[in-house]
Amino acid sequence: MLRTTTAAAAALFLSAAPAMAQDWTESPWGPDDEIGAANRITPESVKAAASLVTTGKTYPLGIVVDSSTPAFAPRSLSVTILQPNQMGTEGFGPTQMTYNDDIFMGWLGIGPQIDALGHLGIDHVYYNGFEGAEIAKADGMTKLGIEKIPPLVARGVLLDMAKQLGKSPLDEGTPYTREDIQAAEAAQGVEIREGDVVLFHSGWLDVLDSDPDRYVKAEPGLGKTGAEYLIEKGVVAIGADTWGLEAVPFEEGVGVFEVHQMLLAHNGIYILENMETRELVADGVGEFMFVLGQARLKGAVQMIINPIAIR
Repeated sequence: MLRTTTAAAAALFLSAAPAMAQDWTESPWGPDDEIGAANRITPESVKAAASLVTTGKTYPLGIVVDSSTPAFAPRSLSVTILQPNQMGTEGFGPTQMTYNDDIFMGWLGIGPQIDALGHLGIDHVYYNGFEGAEIAKADGMTKLGIEKIPPLVARGVLLDMAKQLGKSPLDEGTPYTREDIQAAEAAQGVEIREGDVVLFHSGWLDVLDSDPDRYVKAEPGLGKTGAEYLIEKGVVAIGADTWGLEAVPFEEGVGVFEVHQMLLAHNGIYILENMETRELVADGVGEFMFVLGQARLKGAVQMIINPIAIR
């Protein structure tokens, strides 16, 4: 099983983390808010997203995951198939019914995943100022759990950063800056709007296919100024065809997973990782209807997902 840690890489940048602003601890949607940017999804925005469907073609955005999928250490998973009480039998009843069950053992933050707002914070404080000591219990989060996320149905925008920056796959540590993202919008003729789900294509999944060990050691990804731009735009979620969304090694002067902190803790914007973007790029799709209904496992902070793009 391939397992590679990014902890060593992160440690190199611990001293680079700047002081974080503290005005983020109050949600614009009130002191009880637990869904963050998902508040931007309305019946009107859903109907607008549905109007983007012209061909009816669907695209699975979740990569296939198994026990060999590289992940942020020490995450792992396994599946065991059982035939309960059936060994040596001919099946149940006159129809000889038999069945298979499965046991899942592992972490929910492997492969195609969504980070809920309780996943990552700043010095044990999470979105909307919720204190980890109060909400993070061994048997599940009492606030900001994955079950709180409503159905995410929105306009999806895919930006081909590999094409924009002239290399596929992009090099490790390549950040998508504000200017890069704006240039990609202009080149593709799309505009990021409030309430959107934005996905980035870097070609990095080709590395997963050819060199899984390299895949999880580093990655191209969203830079700090790029994150600031998307926050200003008021997006709901940001995803990529990489394991951690942001550029690793981190940009000079940017702290350990600071982009995660900006999105999740500061602004309640969800993160989607290991998204399969290649078919959308091959078909030249720039905007689409995005649909996600994640498993509602109470108290979890991440979930393996398979969102759907519909064009």
